[in-house]
Amino acid sequence: MKTTIKCILLDDELLGLRYLKMLCEQIPEIEVVKSFDNPEKLLKEAPDLDFDLCILDIEMPGINGLSVANLLNDKPVIFTTAYKEFAVEAFELDAIDYITKPVKKERLQKAIDKAVRFVEKQKPKKEFFKVNTDKGKTLLYFNNITYIKVSDVDSRDKVTFLQDGTKVLLKNISFEKLQEILPKQQFCRINKGELISMGIVNFFSHDEIVTTIVNENQKPISLVLSTNYRTEFLNRM
Repeated sequence: MKTTIKCILLDDELLGLRYLKMLCEQIPEIEVVKSFDNPEKLLKEAPDLDFDLCILDIEMPGINGLSVANLLNDKPVIFTTAYKEFAVEAFELDAIDYITKPVKKERLQKAIDKAVRFVEKQKPKKEFFKVNTDKGKTLLYFNNITYIKVSDVDSRDKVTFLQDGTKVLLKNISFEKLQEILPKQQFCRINKGELISMGIVNFFSHDEIVTTIVNENQKPISLVLSTNYRTEFLNRM
């Protein structure tokens, strides 16, 4: 699922502002919260707005875009301007990007992609999730999970194997839901009934994964890598 970032726009020229808003509406990663044609009004309302990014012009009467950026409490910014001489000052402010006018959609998309990566890095990483079990609600830490399989008793339930060898029975949860919750680079579904942490992979072939986990006889546990999930697994590896 792609990250969507919320942004506000600022350009004192109404035509330029409308054009910029139109371009942003064509980029799925961006949600325009509000547009401003007056920097003072933006600075007055900004503390009450929920936004991740500001796209703003530099050369404006009164207070210019560089000053506005300095007053946005370290919010990431993308500058748009017809004047190339402001580039050095813009990057000294750690701007995400600097786009010369006229703004083109392809160029704006590249800047937005940079902003998305920046915003994702700033977000605190979630290390656990809350889930229903046969004993009540619990918190499961991602790094503590080795693999998850369908319950032999009820396919709606899933058995989670933990690093210390214990098991937790998750009640009425699908693999699709688990894949939404679990970090995509850390976990991968390998067949219809099993999902693993990539950290347990020791060896693998076209249809088998030998794990670092051992059974009661101290032999490595092997899991089936099915055709339908092989490509995704290889991409993760």
